[in-house]
Amino acid sequence: MIVIDGLEQLPLAARRFAEEMGQDRIFAFSGPMGAGKTTFIKALCQHLGVADNVCSPTFALVNPYLDAQGRTIFHFDFYRLDEPAEALGFGLHEYFDGESLCLMEWPEKVAGLLPEETVWIDLDLRDDGRRTLARRRP
Repeated sequence: MIVIDGLEQLPLAARRFAEEMGQDRIFAFSGPMGAGKTTFIKALCQHLGVADNVCSPTFALVNPYLDAQGRTIFHFDFYRLDEPAEALGFGLHEYFDGESLCLMEWPEKVAGLLPEETVWIDLDLRDDGRRTLARRRP
């Protein structure tokens, strides 16, 4: 578990998360509205050397970025999906093929479509204002 006491600790938390990713490349960030999913993914992308402005792809559904090594990172936000089938309409499964890193917000909306190797990350906002990131496999 990674505990984030404040925004100033985001770079450290992102570095630690990146070190612990191992060979996994498909991550589903689950948490309530305002828990900091987009903020954490932005910090992670910055740590990985993404030069572009990282923002939530709420309306586009997916934003592609390149990290410092030229590897593609796909950042998904499924919040606005009404039905999981909508994700199939833009070729969701094609994004999981290959070596790209996939970072997803609101993955619950498409849970039945995600590959078995998806790593679920619970991002929670505690009453004291701290945030926690906990890894799980359903």
